[in-house]
Amino acid sequence: MNEVRRLRVSAGEIAFRELGDPEAPAVVLIHGFPTCAHLWRHLAPMLAPTVRVLVPDLIGAGDSDKPEDAPLGLPEQAGYLGEWLDALGVDRVAAVGHGIGGGIAQLLALRGRATAMALMDAAAFDAWPSEVTREAQAHAPAEDPALAAAAIRTALELGTRRRGRRTDEDLEGYVRPFTGTEGARALSRWLLALDGRGLPDEETLGRLEIPTLVLWGEDDPFFPATLAERLGEALPMASVALLPGCGHFPPEEAPETIGPLVAEYLRSRYLGRPHTHEAGPVRVELGRRPPEEARG
Repeated sequence: MNEVRRLRVSAGEIAFRELGDPEAPAVVLIHGFPTCAHLWRHLAPMLAPTVRVLVPDLIGAGDSDKPEDAPLGLPEQAGYLGEWLDALGVDRVAAVGHGIGGGIAQLLALRGRATAMALMDAAAFDAWPSEVTREAQAHAPAEDPALAAAAIRTALELGTRRRGRRTDEDLEGYVRPFTGTEGARALSRWLLALDGRGLPDEETLGRLEIPTLVLWGEDDPFFPATLAERLGEALPMASVALLPGCGHFPPEEAPETIGPLVAEYLRSRYLGRPHTHEAGPVRVELGRRPPEEARG
C-alpha cells in the first residue's frame, strides 16, 4: 500500500494510508484485534479503482500512537476516527470493518458518519469479546515482548481455517508494531480495553437504514456464524453472505473472493452505479457446505 501519513486527534496521531482518487467517495477500512492496517493489503488495491480508500491504524495499534492514558474502548475509537475524518475534510464514508473494527463501523454509522457498511466477522451486540480473548485477558502479556508476539501469532493461527496463505513476512507485519517492552505494554492495554460494552442492540440497529453487507467465515471459531444471522435480521437493509471453509480472517484467507464481492456491493449500493460487464462476470461461490454427514 501507499506510504504512511499521520494526522493528530485528541488521543495522539493516527497513521494511515490512502489509495485511489482523492476526489472520489471515501471508503474507510477498519481493522480489528490484534491486527492493523496490514490486514487490508490485498483488499485496498482492489477497491482503489472506483473509490478513495482510507486505511487507518486504530489508536493503540499498528503505526498509530500508543498512549498510556487514552481510553481504547470501541466508542472512544469511533470518536477518534470521527476526529480523523474531520481533519481529512471527509463528512461521510462507507465503513468496512473486521472484528472489533466492524463494531466501530456500526458506531460510526449510528453517529451519521457512515452511509453504507460491510461487516466482516464483526463484534456485535453483547456477544464479544470472544472466549479466546477473555482467556488472553486473564494472561495479558504485560511487559513480556515474547509473550506479546506469541499472543498475536496464536490469535491468527486459531482464527485461520485456510492455512498456507500467510507467509512469515505477512505475520511479521502484525507482530512488528508490538515489539519490545513498550509494544508488549501497548498490546496489553488494547487487549484489556475489549470490555464487551458500547455496541448497539437489535432495536437500535433496526433504526439504521443503510445498505450493509454482512460477510462471515462459516467456520469462525471466535464469532459464530449465528451472529451474522442476528445482524442480518436486525439491520433493515442487510445482505448476508457466509464463506464456506473460512475462519475469522476473510481478508487474509479469501481476498480473491471478498474483494470482488465488496467492490461490486459498494459500486451498486454506495456509489449507485450499475454493474458493467466490460471485464466479464465475476463468479463468487458462497453456497453453504453440505452437512458433516454428507461430506463423510
